[in-house]
Amino acid sequence: MSSLERILYVEDDLDIQTVATLALEVVGGFNVKVCSSGEQAMEEVVAFAPDMILLDVMMPGMDGPTSLKALRQLDSLDEVPIAFMTAKVQSHEVDQLIKLGAVGVITKPFDPMALAIQVRSLWEQAHG
Repeated sequence: MSSLERILYVEDDLDIQTVATLALEVVGGFNVKVCSSGEQAMEEVVAFAPDMILLDVMMPGMDGPTSLKALRQLDSLDEVPIAFMTAKVQSHEVDQLIKLGAVGVITKPFDPMALAIQVRSLWEQAHG
């Protein structure tokens, strides 16, 4: 099993981008590439070759579920775990996101000190 080092993070809110990036890079030690939209993620994902992708659910243009479907069309990403980050965490909403193929859902607001642990845990679950 490869290790989790490179995370593509797709989030349109700049404040959340900043906090999550710091949490993942400084606390988690990950190499994080931030994209502000699903469209930008589609342009940059292949060159970045992430080990895991984190997607915001609600974004203008391509939302998280649409982005997940588009990312799954790329051959190089069929094994890359994708998790959602969202404030919408009612159980039926979480179930829908998992049915789309996500490995899990991280709730917002998240604990910056625990975010890297949550991400690593989802990555390990995905790799069984």
